[in-house]
Amino acid sequence: MKAIETKGLTKYYGRTRGIEELDLSVEEGEIFGFIGPNGAGKSTTIRILLGLIRKTRGEARVLGMDAEKEKEAILREVGYLPAEAAFYAGMRVGEALDFSARLRKKDCREEARRLCERLSLDLTRKVGELSLGNRKKVGIVAALQHKPRLYILDEPTSGLDPLVQREFFSLLRERSEEGATVFLSSHVLSEIGRYCRRAGILRDGKLIRQDFVDKLTGTGAKRVTLHGASAPPALPGIRDVRQNGASLSFLYSGRADALVAALAGLSFDDITLTDPDIEDVFLHYYEKEGS
Repeated sequence: MKAIETKGLTKYYGRTRGIEELDLSVEEGEIFGFIGPNGAGKSTTIRILLGLIRKTRGEARVLGMDAEKEKEAILREVGYLPAEAAFYAGMRVGEALDFSARLRKKDCREEARRLCERLSLDLTRKVGELSLGNRKKVGIVAALQHKPRLYILDEPTSGLDPLVQREFFSLLRERSEEGATVFLSSHVLSEIGRYCRRAGILRDGKLIRQDFVDKLTGTGAKRVTLHGASAPPALPGIRDVRQNGASLSFLYSGRADALVAALAGLSFDDITLTDPDIEDVFLHYYEKEGS
């Protein structure tokens, strides 16, 4: 059984596109990255999966259940963190988490205390007094404390400092190893590359690629950096040219012998060739689809 499966999933807001013909497949127990910039349709997809909005057409199943017809059963098995979580400002952190747990008819106090310790979150502080990062921590604990089968997390690390981000992903890995599924929606591409097994790339409401992360990064392009150069060689296959002080870099996806021949006519001090990072890969797929 798939943790998440959609077929031809489409949502329009009047004449405005939300998502179109989305065929998505997430395996149980994996950490899956859902990549796309703001406005690509990530949040629309998540809201349909949770039964918060109705699709225009297509199918959406979560944990084997119909996202519209069985949404209450689905929500009992899901830990959801929206991009902007809101709690009653007058409640203390412990009270807000207990309130969230009681909505699920569960006693999660022991697990909530453990999670708050790991994320350095004070249970006695009032929510209205918290910084953005600490309010995000409250949302994370609320999503994790009942140990659901599926975590749907929308931009979960915004506002978190690097140490807390690292601890947060340690928690996700632990839950995945215990058999839970993590659906991670993000535009922080380094997170996807570091922590996810597979990922889907969303552009203008359409899924343009879905695969293992290591296959997604295998574009065949190289990042070429010329130290002491002011212009790239005149060669097809060059894109994303960047000038950084005395160094110039670009992505190249053509033949190696053609690059060597073109570089022979340039003046530079040194050269570095590296595999592209995941941000470069993301741009590769966007430019490929947009060409």
